[in-house]
Amino acid sequence: MRLPQRTCGPHLRTCSFKNPKLILFIVVLLLCILGHAQTTIPDTPAGKVLRAWLDAFNSGDRTKVEAYIKTFDPQQTAERMMAFRNQTGGFDLLAIESSEPLLIKFRVKEKGSPTVGIGSIQLKNDDSGTVDSFGLRAIPPGAVVEDIKLDGAERQRVIDGIVKNLNESYVYPDLAQKMADSVRANQKHGDYDAITDPDALANRLTRDLRAVSNDKHLAVNFSPVKLPSDGEKPSPEQETHFRKMMERNNCSFQKVEILPGNIGYLKFNAFPDPTFCGPTVVAAMNFLAHVDAIIFDLRENGGGDPRMVELVSSYLFDKPTHLNDLYNRKEDFTTQYWTLPYVPGATLADKTAFVLTSKATFSGAEEFTYNLKNLKRATIVGETTGGGAHPVDGHRIDDHFMIGVPSARAVNPISKTNWEGTGVEPDVSVKTADALEKAEELARSKLTQN
Repeated sequence: MRLPQRTCGPHLRTCSFKNPKLILFIVVLLLCILGHAQTTIPDTPAGKVLRAWLDAFNSGDRTKVEAYIKTFDPQQTAERMMAFRNQTGGFDLLAIESSEPLLIKFRVKEKGSPTVGIGSIQLKNDDSGTVDSFGLRAIPPGAVVEDIKLDGAERQRVIDGIVKNLNESYVYPDLAQKMADSVRANQKHGDYDAITDPDALANRLTRDLRAVSNDKHLAVNFSPVKLPSDGEKPSPEQETHFRKMMERNNCSFQKVEILPGNIGYLKFNAFPDPTFCGPTVVAAMNFLAHVDAIIFDLRENGGGDPRMVELVSSYLFDKPTHLNDLYNRKEDFTTQYWTLPYVPGATLADKTAFVLTSKATFSGAEEFTYNLKNLKRATIVGETTGGGAHPVDGHRIDDHFMIGVPSARAVNPISKTNWEGTGVEPDVSVKTADALEKAEELARSKLTQN
């Protein structure tokens, strides 16, 4: 189960967590024991949105999904929802955990697996009926879901933890201080005093921090089950479950095929850890070893590990090529990323390449696109991407709150800058839905010229 909101940004995307158990905790998909709770969706503004989401999501009908997004959740994308629907098979509602007019919490089960998740939908304060935040997370093994109400001391602890981690690690120290000052000012004004729901506090703090920084990677997160302690290593069982989850999802690689005209097509929705998923990439690229052109479909790709960006990119070059740098502010250290000296199988270094993009293309997927565009190695087709170039570290604040702090920035060796806040503009601008057709047309034309 993915975490569509407030994991590290508006969608699931590049996160470089220093605590391995913390990331496993977030992504491992497992069933837990359920209690007895209400299953009838209440007739409240938030309840109506939950009902509309379930109806559209479970239908698998793109038209219905697009109608839901237009009416209730404009910050969402049809591509992301449809990909998530295909992964899960839809959801069965198990329980309504709590309900307020503008906030509803619920428990669901994947139709395609025993995975159970707990979610929340919070509407904007203007009673417009539109979503302010949507969160959905898997429940880890043996975890106890706690019903937590915040008091002043707990709110203070969360805010203190946010300020501490921002000042220590955020990629731009001056902007970290501005965010800290803004949150402190809001606190002094009493803006958080009435918030007793932890999801609502996390949502509000995320919104306030982003209002200052405009950094889509930055997020405060609440977990209803206890987070692992700093330095706590994942157990062998958790490692096994994580591997099974990655295998079940085929490491987010959705489709590999040879289109008419001997054009290779590879669609994948994340750049996962190559430690687990390297063999999947090798298999896909070797299947496409003899195509005359290749299309990478990143229209639903939310990012991932820069080492996987490095691995996939290495199949497109036949000599050492400097791809990207990441500068870490706290460590005052720059890590360079180059193509690998060796990849299993044949490379596609002499093949025409295209990358399909949308506004949902984010973070590591943007890096792949930006690198190839600056190296003039691929033609970018589609829409301008989401605009997130700051890798994230997850920092535990207490047993239930954490903050994803963007601690580094990309520095392209050619442009000497990155795509933060602007996104990557395509070479050929077309609607997302038309990008594949256009890329095929361009590929056929290029091959005919050759």
